[in-house]
Amino acid sequence: MSTERIDRIDRNILNALTQDGRLSIAELARQVGLSKTPVQARLRRLEKEGFIRGYAAIIDRARIGEGHIAFVQVELSDTRSSALAAFNKAVLGVPEIEQCHMTAAGFDYLLKVRTRDIATYRKVLGEKISALPHVARTSTFVSMETVKDH
Repeated sequence: MSTERIDRIDRNILNALTQDGRLSIAELARQVGLSKTPVQARLRRLEKEGFIRGYAAIIDRARIGEGHIAFVQVELSDTRSSALAAFNKAVLGVPEIEQCHMTAAGFDYLLKVRTRDIATYRKVLGEKISALPHVARTSTFVSMETVKDH
């Protein structure tokens, strides 16, 4: 997807929605300096073209019992395309894995895993993450405090 199709106003719309995804069209229009009709048209285009993938509430995960965060380095035993595809597909089925990034590092993937506590994490690591296709090794880094989340 090319960024050539978005201009300064589109970027201002995206930035405003990043700060508050519940902005009314009127408030969004006021913030970007346009009337409601062109802002609605731009918003529809940004959604249709995939610049805006969706809208979500920001949940206090600790309050709902998901406050433990661990980052897991994963090294695969096989990095051919089919092995990567199998790993990628399997990761999607593990709800505790909040993020999965392929890296250009001394390991293949970095996972952000969210659980209730360390005991639950240990179970997820042993029964789910280590069982993912082609996992050879993992290293865990436990987050002690979230300073910035977005």
